[in-house]
Amino acid sequence: MLNVLLWLPLAFGLLAFVVPRRGVAPATVVGSLGTLGLAIALVADFQSGGVALQHAVDESWIPALGVRYQLGVDGISVFLVLLTTFLMPLAVLASWRVRRNPKLYLVSFLILETAVLGSFLAIDLLLFFVFFEGLLFPMYLIVGGWGGERRIYAALKFFLFTMAGSAFLFVAILFLYFRAGSALGHTTFDVRQLATLPLSVTAARWLFLGFLAAFAVKVPLVPFHTWQPDAYTEAPTAGSLVLAALLAKVGAYGLIRFNLTLFPGAASYFRTFVLVLAVTGIVYAAAIAVMQTDVKRLIAYSSLSLLGFIVLGIFAFTTTAATGSVLYMVNHGLSTGALFLLVGMLGDRVGTNDLRRMGGLGVRVPVLAGVFLFMALASVGLPGLNNFVSEFLVLLGTFAVGKPYAIVAVTSLVLSAIYLLWAYQRAFHGVPAIAGAADESPNGSDPAGDGGVARGGRLRDLTPLEYAVVVPLVAVILFLGLYPKPVLSRIEPATARTVVCVSQPASSYPAGQPPLINGPCAGVDAGRTGYAPLGGGG
Repeated sequence: MLNVLLWLPLAFGLLAFVVPRRGVAPATVVGSLGTLGLAIALVADFQSGGVALQHAVDESWIPALGVRYQLGVDGISVFLVLLTTFLMPLAVLASWRVRRNPKLYLVSFLILETAVLGSFLAIDLLLFFVFFEGLLFPMYLIVGGWGGERRIYAALKFFLFTMAGSAFLFVAILFLYFRAGSALGHTTFDVRQLATLPLSVTAARWLFLGFLAAFAVKVPLVPFHTWQPDAYTEAPTAGSLVLAALLAKVGAYGLIRFNLTLFPGAASYFRTFVLVLAVTGIVYAAAIAVMQTDVKRLIAYSSLSLLGFIVLGIFAFTTTAATGSVLYMVNHGLSTGALFLLVGMLGDRVGTNDLRRMGGLGVRVPVLAGVFLFMALASVGLPGLNNFVSEFLVLLGTFAVGKPYAIVAVTSLVLSAIYLLWAYQRAFHGVPAIAGAADESPNGSDPAGDGGVARGGRLRDLTPLEYAVVVPLVAVILFLGLYPKPVLSRIEPATARTVVCVSQPASSYPAGQPPLINGPCAGVDAGRTGYAPLGGGG
């Protein structure tokens, strides 16, 4: 199942290259919906309550180098896989009527989907790195080819920042590979075996920083965030959706999957450092968002602030906060991704993202205004909607071990209510500022095919195609806000295992008896506790 799930989007992408132009959009929709169907089947078959990898794939890939083709899912990754396959069809539908080179544009999304899925599924570190780097090229094409006026600058900045962080990651992976050769008697990139390596305190800390450099850029964390506002703002609508909802989650996933699993002692040592970065990003980005007049840039800074909550929960080292963070990865992808889609729809109609040039649009596009308010309230964390549950768990788990961090983080919730509701008020209420709409969308697409305007110069409300995009998002956001238990029950065992291995002191084990490979942890850190392999032990 994982093999088909992983490679189906790429197969349809190759198919889309050879079909006539009229068949490109249908082929990409069918490919993305087929992948979604497989992901739903995967979640339905997922056994809750366990920590072992499920649907594991383990085949020889490059025997001479000890590289294996290894895939698997657990409670941390399974819903990120579902999120990816759920949002990609919506990104394709939002790009249905893209005008410039639609074949390359839509195929880039299918290639990107395979790279994102591979990042969440790979167990071999080299295989993960291949997918992790594979994200870069289709995303660079999407931003640089179909973005706004400063798209080349934004795409190049995104490329350089990501490549710089990945260089440190690659060096750290190679170190582990050769260390395995001397410690285990054979070289390997298998994360489960690398988790058992005996590492000195100094080596573990440097390796932790190497992994952190790559994932902090991808999330991004302040001060590695400077590429993010430009890329999010200049990307086409579907590109902003993928950047915020999926690529940022690959970085957060890497932190909990690899930094905490491979280097728990170093994670404990750098815990305060990362928590300070997370809280700084939460407050800083929220304060900057208040001052924005470009609504797309405002959502970009809002996303940056909320991503800080995810990192805060990961490094709180409590099961409650870690479970809330993984759930928040899903919820943030839904609510922030939806806001980017709605901003794109609004920009297609009025020809601008400048709030100073908007006003009074609520009476002209009432359904769009209502859905925008709904998504804004979801992002704020209104009880009954999805973000509330994950924010509450993160703050509750953090407050139990670090009250100052939780208290400071709460202040950003007030700021988020200010800037999101202010943006809604400026755009949809007050005195109308725009009589007509631009001939061409500033976001590189035109879902309605008419510039977002009906005949006679009147703004058009949501089209049937746009309803097909927003209705599933509204339904899922309500479901996760009202009944998150099915998701939490599958996430919690995996996060609890990781947290135990990071936070449990070495003194809790009997003298002379290190943790067993099939126990709660595997391997022994020279200065602290056992390592936590990915499910089930070696």
